[in-house]
Amino acid sequence: MEQKTKIHAEAGKQELIVTRDFDLPLELLFRAYTEPEIVEQWMGTKVIKLENQKHGAWRFETTDHRANVHIFSGVIHDFLPNMKITRTFQMENTPFEAQLEFLDFESVGEKQSKLTMHIVYRTVAFRDQMLALPFAQGINMAHNRLQEIVNKLK
Repeated sequence: MEQKTKIHAEAGKQELIVTRDFDLPLELLFRAYTEPEIVEQWMGTKVIKLENQKHGAWRFETTDHRANVHIFSGVIHDFLPNMKITRTFQMENTPFEAQLEFLDFESVGEKQSKLTMHIVYRTVAFRDQMLALPFAQGINMAHNRLQEIVNKLK
């Protein structure tokens, strides 16, 4: 089965472009990234902090099947409702360094929208390490859950 979330990784570059078309109005897609209650549902994580503003911080905690707690955090550098979020992303207590993420939200019809994520890593090697993980499958599954959960809010 083809994955709906597309990942473009050009050889030798330290970035990824992730795109996904959703059968959701733009406002609902944006809410899925900015409302803690919705984020917790589709990401399967606990939202500790989510300050949706320029220079705001965010922090999520996830507990895996072995009861290990994983912490993800960052700073929101730019925030334009229904348009874009620019933020850093870091998995704490891992060898992965912080990455920079540009999330662009676009309306492509009355009931459709598109998310484009431009992710920049410090090095090509770090980008390639991320791609060696089940990153593509994980983000596709998460976006599938987002579509399913947010559909109920229509």
